[in-house]
Amino acid sequence: MIDYRSDNTGRAAPEILEAMLRANTGTALGYGGDEWTARLQDRFSELFETSVRVFPVATGTAANGLSLAAIGPGWGNIYCSEAAHINTSEANAAGFLGGGLKLVPVAGTYGRIDPAALRETLAGLDPAALHRGKPSGVNITQASDLGAVYSIDDVSAITEAAKAHGLKVHMDGARFANAVARLGISPAEMSWRAGVDIMSFGATKNGGALCDAIVVFNPELAEPVGWNLRRAGQVWSKMRFASAQLMAYVEDGLWLRLAQASNAAAARIAAGIEGLPGLRLIAPVEANEIFLELPGPVMDALERDWFQFYRRGRTMARFVCRFDLPDAEADALVGTLKRCCAAEARAAE
Repeated sequence: MIDYRSDNTGRAAPEILEAMLRANTGTALGYGGDEWTARLQDRFSELFETSVRVFPVATGTAANGLSLAAIGPGWGNIYCSEAAHINTSEANAAGFLGGGLKLVPVAGTYGRIDPAALRETLAGLDPAALHRGKPSGVNITQASDLGAVYSIDDVSAITEAAKAHGLKVHMDGARFANAVARLGISPAEMSWRAGVDIMSFGATKNGGALCDAIVVFNPELAEPVGWNLRRAGQVWSKMRFASAQLMAYVEDGLWLRLAQASNAAAARIAAGIEGLPGLRLIAPVEANEIFLELPGPVMDALERDWFQFYRRGRTMARFVCRFDLPDAEADALVGTLKRCCAAEARAAE
């Protein structure tokens, strides 16, 4: 089996497991009162070049839902890409945890919000129209759920449009590391300097073990996040082990090295399959995901050859590269796609 189902199917990075073991000595106050969680605040403030509040959480879904719950009231509207994970894959956790928050899709390409479309959508709103809900926030998924990366200019344009209407901005950074590695910019430039108020900081998909985090840039959101975490059962009892993971994740640039490895694997595959007959890239390969339009028989053949991946509908296939994906496995996918696409082309003649 060669596994392309997701980047969360792979191993945890050894450095992260070792950090958990190092934290496993003596006693420490629970629920975030430990020294690891205190140091985590300082370390992430250094990473983002500003004072932040960091809240470890168990999952990215919890990070997204509870971040959005802090942004808007239960009658609020959150604007997002139609393909956004919060809109397609989390069973409306934002609405559940946010007491009824409504997600409103905005047009765009490759899973990204188009800034012009957002401006047009917001310009037509009447905040006093009680029947329609209160415009409250905007969600940006970076990298997008089709594997594309927002440029800094696009993030800034989206946040400017949001703030012109009094909306706050949440970034779903499940693959934030992949986007930062792709653009070669600082975490600060990608987030609060571009106008982001709060973000879900992903680790699990990029070599983490058991946690992600909420990073709060806008101080007024820290208190509601804290209360909502407690109510949702997302305050770790032995939080030192979660905080130790996150500390190790960003130590000495580990998180970016892991992301660079998975990005490079995806780029290797994309270069190898360029121009193959019967195959079309649905979105540019800018992070560690590859979305292909493939004939059904080609997907069947891949599965017979023991490749694991996810089908999205009748002709779409998603392949996700992990940080620990060997070059040999990337080359095996390229070789099999070449063979299967050539066979399908001959059969169609």
